[in-house]
Amino acid sequence: MIDKWEIVIGCEIHTQLLTKTKAFCSCENRYGGMPDTRVCPVCLGLPGAMPRISKGYVELGAVAGQALNCNIARFTKFDRKHYFYPDLAKGYQITQYDIPLCTDGYVDLPFRSFPKDEQPGGNKCRDKNFKGEDCIIENDGQKYRRVRVERIHLEEDVGKSLHLQGSHSYIDYNRCGTPLIEIVTKPDMTSPEEAALFMQTVQEILRYVKVTNGNLEEGNMRCDANINLNVWEDGKLYHTPISEIKNLNSFKAIRDACTYEAQRQLKEFQEDRQEFNPGFKVTMGWNEVEGKTVVQRTKNSFVDYRFVVEPDIKPFTVSEELIARAKENVGELPEAKRQRYKKQYGMTDFDVETITSSKDLANFFEEAALKAKNPKKAVNLILAELLAVLNEKKQTINDVSITPLHIAELSDFLDDGKITSKQGKEVFAEMLASNKMPSQIIKEKGMEVVSDSSAIEKMVQDVIAANPKAVEDYKSGKTNVTGWLMGQVMKMSQGKANPKQATELLTKALSEL
Repeated sequence: MIDKWEIVIGCEIHTQLLTKTKAFCSCENRYGGMPDTRVCPVCLGLPGAMPRISKGYVELGAVAGQALNCNIARFTKFDRKHYFYPDLAKGYQITQYDIPLCTDGYVDLPFRSFPKDEQPGGNKCRDKNFKGEDCIIENDGQKYRRVRVERIHLEEDVGKSLHLQGSHSYIDYNRCGTPLIEIVTKPDMTSPEEAALFMQTVQEILRYVKVTNGNLEEGNMRCDANINLNVWEDGKLYHTPISEIKNLNSFKAIRDACTYEAQRQLKEFQEDRQEFNPGFKVTMGWNEVEGKTVVQRTKNSFVDYRFVVEPDIKPFTVSEELIARAKENVGELPEAKRQRYKKQYGMTDFDVETITSSKDLANFFEEAALKAKNPKKAVNLILAELLAVLNEKKQTINDVSITPLHIAELSDFLDDGKITSKQGKEVFAEMLASNKMPSQIIKEKGMEVVSDSSAIEKMVQDVIAANPKAVEDYKSGKTNVTGWLMGQVMKMSQGKANPKQATELLTKALSEL
């Protein structure tokens, strides 16, 4: 009789790097294009071709390591990992085995990102030697699930197999030799939701530091999930065999595949009593159409890969200057920005999540906030007006010609009451269309609000005199007529009367009748 069970998940995330050339040759590194047009003897693995490390490859790997709180190796090397796939032209992959570039990092997953019914449980890491730290930590009042990063190593990508209907398969070698990092975690995740959030958080961080595009649909980033179960039966703890679910390329796929595989393993344990073997792992694929995992192959151990030191690339040292540059390139990460924005600008969780969704948008906002008298007004303009336009046109902040100064200036006009909110929308639309500054648009259209109390008071008295029935209704207790009279004042002023002043003066005049 099973007393209880829990899921154990570790992830291996493969991420393509944004270098100009491939990892070990000068072929262009980019997505798509005519198959087999960006290849050379090195990435095709032709006899006698000699690889060499491309400029920026190691540095981008170090940036990723710094962003995920890793230690950067001062000495490292490349290795050969042997296995056969049709799209692995050389018959081996250049990777790193026992001396990876980055080790011992971590990623913190904020609790607010979990649905309430999926809050992480437990409070200790499974490895009791993890520096005595809790896996659930608290920082400045915010709780996080800490997922440890065991290593980040450099390696090259393989080609792409294209399986068409019928009996033919084709191979596109353009992707061969694309520079990758592989991020390997400890088995610290306890639910499919955590695994999906981990990949989402890593994607956000690595995009922030401009290491990768992170486009899952293009294969820039993909995840292998290693999953098994801890099962308690009659007071005894059992571990099920580990399954590695390969090439998950969406957050939904990670959640669904891990959810299905957990139930499959539980059923298998109940029926066949299969238990964990440290030298054995089953490689699974995810059939999204059928919603189930399928066995692809079994691995007995790393011996299958016959790792050897890469003889064509010398071991190398990583300079302190490179590590310092990598650290500088990381800068402030999105979660730190979110916490600072909430304190500095009094923004809500929703607002900071939206504004920090891209580094370029966050930088745009911050520059506008620094120039505006009221940063909250500036963020409201960005959230309510600018992002609505960008979403409708499927653009990014880099696609607009207006600057943070445009937003700050328009924000100040609205905050000072010099234009109405309705006029603000008109100015915003014209600003996007013409790239003119708000002050120029307001001047050209004669929009500036009338804030002269005597002029507004005269309009109020004229409206009261012209609408005796409305005044009688007000006197008889129908106070809702005030809104209608206010509309008449704004109409008389052609929308230029300061709404706040007009409301106060109208209320005062009616109370004195």
